[in-house]
Amino acid sequence: MHVRVTLVAAARSSPLLAERFDDDRPLDQSGWREVELAAHGLVPLGAAELRYCSPTPRSRATGQALGYAPLAQPALRECDMGRWRGLTLAEVTAREPAAVEAWLVDPRAAPHGGESLLDFITRIGGWLDTRPADDGGAIVAVAEPSVVRAALVYALRVPPLTYWSVDVRPLAALTLTGWSGRWHLSLEAAC
Repeated sequence: MHVRVTLVAAARSSPLLAERFDDDRPLDQSGWREVELAAHGLVPLGAAELRYCSPTPRSRATGQALGYAPLAQPALRECDMGRWRGLTLAEVTAREPAAVEAWLVDPRAAPHGGESLLDFITRIGGWLDTRPADDGGAIVAVAEPSVVRAALVYALRVPPLTYWSVDVRPLAALTLTGWSGRWHLSLEAAC
């Protein structure tokens, strides 16, 4: 028995350099434009039996705009960044350069007082592994790019620091097939 899980990265809520940890902002104008441009390729994913999203405003708005009517899943939330919540990477680096360095090189480190990278990847993997595996079943979930990266790292069983080498752009889609503990990356042909 296997399941097909497609994770769609939420549209933008801010320019890349203005992104903040645990950002609760809604889609910005660029984000809405991105959804309009990508809709033709992403709307068909809404035929999935189960449709989810992370609880962030931009993930919910992206899912609604694509017609998914997704159910918010708390397990798909971004990494808990503790006291860094609401700050940009540049702001945190200026205040706590050694802490940022520790966070980037040690997947068990949580200098911000929140969740470590390893804990975050494990949480996202736990969500994947508890998806119902009806043979041929399909699931679509809209989540933050960080969640999509964590799911890929978990599914491929690569070292946690690989997370930093994966770039997930807004509205990118990642499809994983398999079942608990046995995930495979599925690359689709462009239409």
